[in-house]
Amino acid sequence: MASNTPSLSTHRHSTRTRWLVVCVVVVLCSPTFSQSHKDESNDLVEIVKLDSTVRIDVRYASTNNFMKRKMYSQARVFLQRPAAEALMRAHAKIRKAGFGLLLFDGYRPWSVTKKFWDETPPAQRKYVANPKYGSKHNRGCAIDLSLYDLRTGKEVAMQTEYDNFTTKAAADYPGATDAQRRLRWILRDAMESEGFKVNPDEWWHFDYKDWRNYRVLDIPFEQLK
Repeated sequence: MASNTPSLSTHRHSTRTRWLVVCVVVVLCSPTFSQSHKDESNDLVEIVKLDSTVRIDVRYASTNNFMKRKMYSQARVFLQRPAAEALMRAHAKIRKAGFGLLLFDGYRPWSVTKKFWDETPPAQRKYVANPKYGSKHNRGCAIDLSLYDLRTGKEVAMQTEYDNFTTKAAADYPGATDAQRRLRWILRDAMESEGFKVNPDEWWHFDYKDWRNYRVLDIPFEQLK
């Protein structure tokens, strides 16, 4: 009489199959990223080299950020070339209104995103990208920015400070003053006309339309020209 009990070899085959399935799922769910500055998906451009009238205030290269410590080794802002060129066109439009762009952050190495996630309490992770998937900043296709007044050279007063993790930072926050709504519209109108989309929860954060074309990168600023 044939036995209905699975053989040892059948059990091993089943276990191996399950293990392979798990491995495939892990790979598919993990971000595809590169640590090489020679990667074909890396065409990062330093913004200030395109237009010196764009100003930068890279908070993560200082202690003036939500982590309260220096996260970047250098105060530099990069974007993938098409996004950078689109940003320059938006900047030209904004200058006609009497303002200039003030940049807080652009490309962010994946390892920094992981530090943000690991060191942020779970209850506060709504505003922090999950490193499991990578972020648009990691792809060089997201920019955090505000405006400065061309006459005075000073940063304008928006509805909140940068990296304000409250509902007041929402892109359509109804409690903003008339002046703040006007500034918000000037920034958003110029950015959206050039292929960027504002983050609903952060008035300062804009994603470039073609971000899906780029891989997650983990290239240190020191390796970028």
